[in-house]
Amino acid sequence: RNNMIGAVIGRGGSNIKGIQSMTNTKIQIIKGDSEAEVKIFGSKEMKEKARAAIEAVKREGSYNPESTVDNAASQPSAGRAWGTDTIDRKVRPFIDWDQVRAGAADWEKRKWADLAPVQKNFYVESKATSSMSQVQADIWRKDNFNITCDDLKDGGKRSIPNPTCQFEDAFQSYPDLMKKLQKAGFQKPTPIQSQAWPIILQGIDLIGVAQTGTGKTLSYLLPGVIHIDSQPTPREQRGGPGMLVLTPTRELALQVEQECSKYSYKCLKSICIYGGGNRKQQIKDIAKGTDIIIATPGRLNDLQMSNAVNLRSITYLVLDEADKMLDMGFELQLMKILSDVRPDRQTIMTSATWPDTIRRLAQTYLKDPMIVYVGTLDLVAVNTVKQNVIVTTEEEKQSLIQEFLQNLSPTDKAIVFVSRKLVADDLSSNLSIQGLRVQSLHGDREQSEREQALDDFKSGQVKILISTDLASRGLNVNDVTHVYNYDFPRNVEEYVHRVGRTGRAGKTGISVTLMTKNDWKTAPELIKILERSNQSVPEALVTMAQQYKSNKQKKNAGKKSKLFQQKPKEFH
Repeated sequence: RNNMIGAVIGRGGSNIKGIQSMTNTKIQIIKGDSEAEVKIFGSKEMKEKARAAIEAVKREGSYNPESTVDNAASQPSAGRAWGTDTIDRKVRPFIDWDQVRAGAADWEKRKWADLAPVQKNFYVESKATSSMSQVQADIWRKDNFNITCDDLKDGGKRSIPNPTCQFEDAFQSYPDLMKKLQKAGFQKPTPIQSQAWPIILQGIDLIGVAQTGTGKTLSYLLPGVIHIDSQPTPREQRGGPGMLVLTPTRELALQVEQECSKYSYKCLKSICIYGGGNRKQQIKDIAKGTDIIIATPGRLNDLQMSNAVNLRSITYLVLDEADKMLDMGFELQLMKILSDVRPDRQTIMTSATWPDTIRRLAQTYLKDPMIVYVGTLDLVAVNTVKQNVIVTTEEEKQSLIQEFLQNLSPTDKAIVFVSRKLVADDLSSNLSIQGLRVQSLHGDREQSEREQALDDFKSGQVKILISTDLASRGLNVNDVTHVYNYDFPRNVEEYVHRVGRTGRAGKTGISVTLMTKNDWKTAPELIKILERSNQSVPEALVTMAQQYKSNKQKKNAGKKSKLFQQKPKEFH
């Protein structure tokens, strides 16, 4: 009867939820004119137990889980109930959380039980590397931008592998890759590559922290292609890709895809998936079969939820520029994506910074990793860039940038960073009217326009690129001579990434940064970065930092004074 619905449902649905949980059923109550229809979904045995529990509630007017339902059937249910609150809150079903956790662990184990084992160790140490003493290895690391390594495994620490100083030391067993590297004209590995390769090739999870332009992409890409080509299960039997590279922006995704194509190995197929691209075509490309997926989290999560991509076959995962992905708000998409990637994978995470958010991400998704960082974990801009800071006003910005661009030589190439899309459009229009050839890059432009802008800038048809922070990461243009920060970025981390667009591949560069009173809260942190990079600090910037600090102290003192001046409230 309708008057018993409240008793069956319980306060806040406690009774009905308890019955569903204990019997692993779904119960739906549909109220009629005088009687309610109760529908129970589940196995025959469990349905009978749920029916008996409901009958007991009707007879006794309350719910006692121990007397009505066998607790052995305890398991969480996705069922939902509707009703009124008539039962006392003190009557609650007992939930055995240990049993729930055990059930979840058992389900997780069964989820991956049908997958073939993963092989991870492919490292053959060369004689030159093995003969290096501990002292020699330490000296080499110190001389190569002060490389630091640590083992983050709990318990007994593993020995850090010696660095591979030459390409042959890492890839002597892979002649095809050696030919690619020789063809590219590289003389020797970069510091991050030298130390990362022997760790990754041994199958150990790695966190690589290094400045932009230090060769992080190849540090994970080359071991990755060896990993997926050398798995015991043939490629055609895996049912999906073996390697996944997640990047924060489509520009960086396309950049990684170019590197992947450049160093193609054993006919491995790669595709790039990103928002703004043709979704139907991307689904078709996946269906044709691929070995490597390079993707942005948003679009990949979209295809994942549509069952258009199989992530169960991934055995080698890369989180590239993980700090930027979190900064852009992709943490939820990352969680959903990684829930479908097998837990015994090998995971590589790269970042230019090492904040607490990245540490938590590493603890969650990497298993017993090692960390390699170049220089220091403190934020530092590349030391191959001369950094100039000009303290000015908003009104003077236009004349300053015009003067700067007019003084560029025909061989110079500059990226001008701005804070907003509107500013990028206005500035590019003004400069075009003055006869300067420029291109703009921001999120409101069509993907084809963005790609055209990058192509024009890379080829040299256009020497000036005006961009938001879309170009602060992943833009691999080695002949950028100048970076001009027309607007200061929202944080100093982005400042470091912007500056890293020049002074790449062993070349030097120049950055010019305009600071106004609106940016004074970042002045103290900017001074630290300039000092760590052995740059000169303008007096005007020091004064700005002091003024900000003084103003902050006055505000804090005013708040405390107001607090003590308040009349105490009377309580009765």
